[in-house]
Parts: sequence; structure tokens; C-alpha cells
Amino acid sequence: MEIPADVPLVGATPAHPAPTPRRRLAAAGALVALVSAVVVAVAGFLDDPVRLPLALLLILAAVMAGWTALVHRGGRRAVAAAVAAAALLGLVVLFVSGSPLRLAVLVALVVLSMAGARLALGHDTADASATARAVGPASNGFLIMNRWSGGGKVDEFDPEGEAHRRGVTPVVLQRGDDLRALAEQAVAAGADVIGMAGGDGSQALVADVARRHDAAFVCVPAGTRNHFALDLGLDRAAVAAALDAYGDAVERRVDLALLGDRIFVNNASLGVYATVVQSEAYREAKLATAAQVLPDLLGPGGDRSDLRYTGPDGGPTPPADVLLVSNGVYRLDSLNGFGTRERMDAGVLGVVTVTVDRARDLPSLLSAEAGGRLDRSLATGRGPRRSSRSTPPSR
Repeated sequence: MEIPADVPLVGATPAHPAPTPRRRLAAAGALVALVSAVVVAVAGFLDDPVRLPLALLLILAAVMAGWTALVHRGGRRAVAAAVAAAALLGLVVLFVSGSPLRLAVLVALVVLSMAGARLALGHDTADASATARAVGPASNGFLIMNRWSGGGKVDEFDPEGEAHRRGVTPVVLQRGDDLRALAEQAVAAGADVIGMAGGDGSQALVADVARRHDAAFVCVPAGTRNHFALDLGLDRAAVAAALDAYGDAVERRVDLALLGDRIFVNNASLGVYATVVQSEAYREAKLATAAQVLPDLLGPGGDRSDLRYTGPDGGPTPPADVLLVSNGVYRLDSLNGFGTRERMDAGVLGVVTVTVDRARDLPSLLSAEAGGRLDRSLATGRGPRRSSRSTPPSR
């Protein structure tokens, strides 16, 4: 497996970066400002049992709504911003008959708490500054859409209409169409920016075509789980908003991993869990399918995969039951979707192996999988064993 190259990705930023001291300080400042605002309100209405709880409620509403507006887009952001503004106005009305100085201090503290939260919740750009650059609108943008992906998200959010409104050429995937051929045709027609509205498998294929022709790629999260979009920092609920990347945007490069001649953007699974995923019932009932199939594979007399690989020192290792190779390093929460990646431009593969020594380890494995506690469970040394590392890409 290898990471052959990177692809220019428009409109995305790295998800979940490690907090810097500046962001930690901003978070602390936001909380201190909130507590200070509460103290000012209590001091102003200490002898007024009616207006004091109302003032506290308005302060909390303004701050919480302001924080909510910072981490959402679209309609939810607009509603949260309106609630924050209304709560601030209510504070002004409540304090208008009191001390103007106290009112000014209170409003300043609330606004300061929001500003601190904005800085604390924002993405750090220091690591991405070397690869990120501002770009103008696409001169010939194409968007390929899979109507069957994500339970019909393409029809629900009408990215076809949104594409037309942005001057982007929409291409709707039909039954029997060759997705790679459609992407190649878009490039042949002069596409400088090509996007995919669909699931992660479709995203990987079109991103590979973009990589091969040095075109920019836009990820539109219209799939079921959209792990790739999540780790790119996109709002998976705002499908149409992703099309803003065809306008003035920020372009940066992310890694694409290669298994043989097949690109993958999330992970490749080998061993018994790959067998589970191939089950027809897996998509609709992941945990139930795993609970049914894994004991047959890992229990006494089970048909284990006897998966062998070479360790970091070049020597052989004991057989593993699960081997997961990821495009970048994951925080492992579950086998069926991993967790999240802090970055996707480090040029490394994440490698995780899991070995189940005894059939009685299966309940703990399934319990950890169900509760999203796989990483902690494997780290305790009880039950299944895990080894994990990141490695530079190699064949």
C-alpha cells in the first residue's frame, strides 16, 4: 500500500486539530467572561428575585446561542444568531433602568465570551499554511451526482439546482453509467474543478481522476456516513453549502492512499472484519451482523483468516484477525467507521491490527464496538490485543 500523491482539495480545512496554547487560552477566556457576566448580573439584581433569574437566563441564552452559531452553518446558524441577538436585546431592556456602566460591562463580557469561543473553536491554520492558498472561482466547474447515495440526499438538497445557480455543470449518474468515465469526460471537456456528490467510494474514484489530471476536487457530502467530509472539516448536514467551494475558496492538498491500483480516502480492512463488511445485512444492521458473524469466524473451530504481515523491523509477526490500514492516522473508536483524523496531509498510513486470543474475548470486543470505546478497550490489555502505528507509505 502507498500514498502515491496528493490532490488539490477546494474549500476544506483539516478537522479536529490539536488545540494550540492560543486556543486553550481563548477557551479559558470565554468561560471566565461568562462567569464574570453572571457575577455582574447577580450584583445588579441581588435584591430582585424576579429580574435576577431572567437576567441569568438571557445571559446563558445569548452565550450558548452564540457558541452554537459558531459551529453550524445554514439555517441552524441563522436561528442561533437570531436567538443570541434577541437575548442581548433583552439584557439591554432589562438593565436600561439601572447603571449604564453595569450594562456596558455586561454586554461587553457576553460579546467577549462569544469572541473567545470563536477563536477557541476555530481551526488552526499554521500547519496548513504551507499548502493552503486562496483561489478564485472555477472557470469550468463540473459536479457529478449519485442520486442513490445517502438515501436520496441529492434529491433532498437539490445540488443540481444549486450547481446551475453557481454556473457549475451538473452531471447526474444514471443506472449503468461508468463513474470514472464520466469524470474523465468532464476533464476532457475542460473541467478545472470537479466535484462529487455521493458516498466515500465515489469520492475516492473522482478524486483519483482529479489527481491524475491535476484538477481541483470538491467533496460534497451526499453519502450515508461521509467520513471523508467529516475529517475534512465539512458540515455534513449542509450538503448544498459545499458547493460554495466553486466560488472564491481556499485550496489545499490532502493525501490519497492506494491499495493496488485502487484509491481509498478512508481505510482498507483486511481479515475477519472485511468478511463481516461483505455481508448483505451489514449496511442495515452493522452491530447485529458483527455479533452474528464474528463468533463463527473467531470462535472454536472458526475459519480464521490467518492474516500475516511484516512488522516495522522487517520481521514476521504473529497472525492477526483484523488489519486496518487508513489514509492518515485515526483515533480508533470503532471498526466499522474508525473515529476521526486530525489531519490528512502528513504523508503517512495508519496501521492497526487486532488479535483475539480466545473466544471469550468476543463479548468485550463487541461491547467496545457498540459503545464506541474500542480504543480504550484495546489499550487496557484485557481481551483482544491491538498494535497500532503510523508509517510512511511504501509498496
